[in-house]
Amino acid sequence: MTRLAVRTYPDPVLAEKAKPVAEITPEIKQLMADMVQTMYESDGVGLAAPQVGHAIRLITIDETGPKERKNPMVILNPVLVDGAGSKESEESCLSLPTFTCMVKRFETVTARGQNEKGEDIEIKAEGLLAIILQHECDHLEGKTLVNHASRLKRTMYDTKVKKWKKD
Repeated sequence: MTRLAVRTYPDPVLAEKAKPVAEITPEIKQLMADMVQTMYESDGVGLAAPQVGHAIRLITIDETGPKERKNPMVILNPVLVDGAGSKESEESCLSLPTFTCMVKRFETVTARGQNEKGEDIEIKAEGLLAIILQHECDHLEGKTLVNHASRLKRTMYDTKVKKWKKD
């Protein structure tokens, strides 16, 4: 397994709408394994394929991560089919170093997709798992946390990113 480079904002791939995964090729299987490895080594609890440069509908999640690593999930072509309740949570993202913001999310969600073998799955999630699912599905739609932030907070972060690029 290989640790992949995590793309950071404002990389254009992060703003692309991801394409469905049509078949599980050896390359897709390798990408799944590498994404799980990268998620853990980056101290993350979720990772979407666009974050590692692939504009495809593939996410990895483990709400017990990165320390315990008890429940790694790979979901192909995830779709949020239901959401209920409302909860605000402070979120951060591997693609947005140093950035955090409050995001209003559904408290519970139902997601459908396929597992790493291509079998249809349905996940009913609440708490942290529900937040992670919504966060990673945002990535597949070309959205990052800056899309949830106030205009002022986004402008301040844009200024910080430009300064990093100069330094």
